[in-house]
Amino acid sequence: MDVCVIGSGYVGLVAGACFADSGNDVVCVDIDEKKISELKKGVIPIYEPGLEELIKRNVGEKRLAFTTDIVDAVKRSTVCFIAVGTPPGEDGSADLQYVLAVARDIGRNMDGYKVIVDKSTVPVGTADKVKEAIAAELKERAVDYGFDVVSNPEFLKEGAAIDDFMKPDRVVIGVDSGSDAEEIMKELYGPFVRTDNPIVIMDVRSAEMTKYAANAMLATRISFMNEIANLCELVGANATSVRQGIGSDSRIGHSFLFPGIGYGGSCFPKDVKALYKTAAEHSYDFKILNAVEDVNEVQKGVLVEKVLNYYGGEDKLKGKKFALWGLSFKPRTDDMREAPAIVIINRLLEMGAEVVAHDPVAMEEGRAIFGDKIKYCDINYDALDGAAALLVATEWNEFRRPNFERMKKLMKAPVIFDGRNIYSPSEMKKLGFEYFSIGRPS
Repeated sequence: MDVCVIGSGYVGLVAGACFADSGNDVVCVDIDEKKISELKKGVIPIYEPGLEELIKRNVGEKRLAFTTDIVDAVKRSTVCFIAVGTPPGEDGSADLQYVLAVARDIGRNMDGYKVIVDKSTVPVGTADKVKEAIAAELKERAVDYGFDVVSNPEFLKEGAAIDDFMKPDRVVIGVDSGSDAEEIMKELYGPFVRTDNPIVIMDVRSAEMTKYAANAMLATRISFMNEIANLCELVGANATSVRQGIGSDSRIGHSFLFPGIGYGGSCFPKDVKALYKTAAEHSYDFKILNAVEDVNEVQKGVLVEKVLNYYGGEDKLKGKKFALWGLSFKPRTDDMREAPAIVIINRLLEMGAEVVAHDPVAMEEGRAIFGDKIKYCDINYDALDGAAALLVATEWNEFRRPNFERMKKLMKAPVIFDGRNIYSPSEMKKLGFEYFSIGRPS
């Protein structure tokens, strides 16, 4: 099948590469000439395990191409995916200007029946706006080509996106009843659901809502567990034991119940805000979502509060050097959007502390945000030299089994503030560290 994916960001690149790998002829489109030029050379603009190899293989086998020419891409394709960004506006609502601009481009250049797929995360009702934008362009051209607009939300985890796309829990497709698009989309996704994971067909508005509902539920679980962890500290309970106890209930499960310093990234913060805004536009006060966001913002600063309590106030931090392990919002990605590390660094700097950071892949992102306000080390141990304490902000595997004796020799004092609970409090005590984590006895 001939497919174009308009927007060569995180979602667009993963979708384009995976569709090409299943035998389709795919062209990825972007207006950023430099990005397209780099992609043609094999330079991938994002870090995602396995993506570079997948793209290079499919480019080499002539199934995947990159272009800035949307006219040719639309004309040659039966299915056109819209995968451009929907950044949050000042009021939290999703900005649809890029989605609708692409819709108009499709309407100006289509020359026959097309399936237009909203792959971007968009609020309920966006497919109707896309349909109106395309129809207006066709009317302007005085042509009457048929088309269908489909909602096909993505459910990709950064760091595991290839596996998520190739082996999905489910594929959600929102289509108008009786349209040709349903069978075309089933054919396109057929290779990915051979193990009988479902393709869920529903109406378009329900598909648009499903994406937001899924991310809002996961964000709610995270904030709920962080609230439980904070209460555990006050009453002397252990959040790890509580998590195991409730997670063993088949009605609850273990996923997204790890206490820590809050969620970040490109999806949860944006989607929670957008869903809350959608509710407000329909005069509905979505109280739970408001609380989820408030809890998360407070949680990002919990580790700094522990630092302040330990040292006895803001004035005690001035001039102290703190090592920070982890910049990205989660492991296996270089994404620092809404990362707790940003809040931690900013607060430490405001109090006159020095920050020396290490991250396996997000160092360039860190430099783009902080410049020379902090120092960077390519090796995690180097950040510890003369540090008053270590703060762990991301649970990279590389940090889970370090050489603690080496750490003690490098640090000014053996103190660890663990925002991801990757070490055992009892083990840390045996090793001679003062250790503070989330929701567990010190």
